[in-house]
Amino acid sequence: MTESAPRLADLPGEARAALDAQTIELPSWAFGNSGTRFKVFGTPGTPRDPFEKIADAAQVHAHTGIAPRVSLHIPWDLVDDFDALAAHASEHGVRIGAINSNVFQDDDYRLGSLCNPSAGVRRKAIDHHLRCIEVMQRTGSRDLKIWLADGLNYPGQDDLRARQDRLAEGLAEIYAGLGAEQRLILEYKFFEPAFYATDIPDWGTSLLHCLALGERAKVVLDTGHHAPGTNIEFIVMQLVRAGRLGAFDFNSRFYADDDLMAGAADPFQLFRIMHEIVRVGALDPASGINFMLDECHNIEDKIPGQIRSVLNVQEATAKALLVDREALTKAQAAGDVLAANGVLMDAYNTDVRALLDEWRTDRGLPADPMRTFAESGYLARIAADRVGGTPAGWGA
Repeated sequence: MTESAPRLADLPGEARAALDAQTIELPSWAFGNSGTRFKVFGTPGTPRDPFEKIADAAQVHAHTGIAPRVSLHIPWDLVDDFDALAAHASEHGVRIGAINSNVFQDDDYRLGSLCNPSAGVRRKAIDHHLRCIEVMQRTGSRDLKIWLADGLNYPGQDDLRARQDRLAEGLAEIYAGLGAEQRLILEYKFFEPAFYATDIPDWGTSLLHCLALGERAKVVLDTGHHAPGTNIEFIVMQLVRAGRLGAFDFNSRFYADDDLMAGAADPFQLFRIMHEIVRVGALDPASGINFMLDECHNIEDKIPGQIRSVLNVQEATAKALLVDREALTKAQAAGDVLAANGVLMDAYNTDVRALLDEWRTDRGLPADPMRTFAESGYLARIAADRVGGTPAGWGA
């Protein structure tokens, strides 16, 4: 049992190195206006273009020190000059991360994209992904992230096997278009918007397609994309074990894909996930796993919402790094169920906030990023500066 709050010096060298190595990628779309299917609430100072989205994302990195990349969504983040956008990111202390395709908002995709029964629609979807690869080349991005809304609402609507064959063919052509250092990372989702059958509903389906494509095809795991009660840390372990976890999307859910701030609904689950991550050294960039946020900020301000999520993930990580591995292994080998569980609970119940305050102070970062950002006046400045134009949001 931990008797007092640990300090940074209490972390073993290996654990401190892991904490130092941690980075979390931010989603550009989280800085625009987003919400539920019923209402999108706008906020003053909402970015009007990708340049302003990146400027806002850079605030998160400036206050936390561990969010140096920004994911783009195409066509939401299309610009005339991607070289200028990449340079703009660099000037703000961040860089472009994964490029996310969008083949779920065009009317042509009503019956699917890569799985659509129409060869013409499938061609359109493939060509969109090839254009995304061109954006990757211009921005220095490594990852093409694919999530498909493809699926069926009714039995008999389409041939289930034929759709998988079409999917495999489309992915193969997209994969062949990647550069030598680029990757395809394939996301899955239990349901929504399709309700009878989703074409990539689970990690097994995603993994099967990735195995068929090649070594540079990896699975993306999103915390909110599972049936209730799913043991997500088990999936994390299996994909890491197979060397096929390409990216992890952090968010929280109470019911379905709620896209709430990471750690908000079930912080213990987040700790359990990070326990599996840190026990195999997967925070090391050499692991190839891209840790990201994928969230929808509906009633809260966007930038502090992202800061809070980053801090929640970092706190869960620090707790996972405090697990007494030797004691845990000993209890597991002895079959001491309660002792083994107690080792995890001791780490989870430890208050690591002072440790992380010290970590940030050592790096010249604000000890309390939430308070420092609130006091910076940034939200008031962008509300005054960003007058006119069209605020960015879903589909914009």
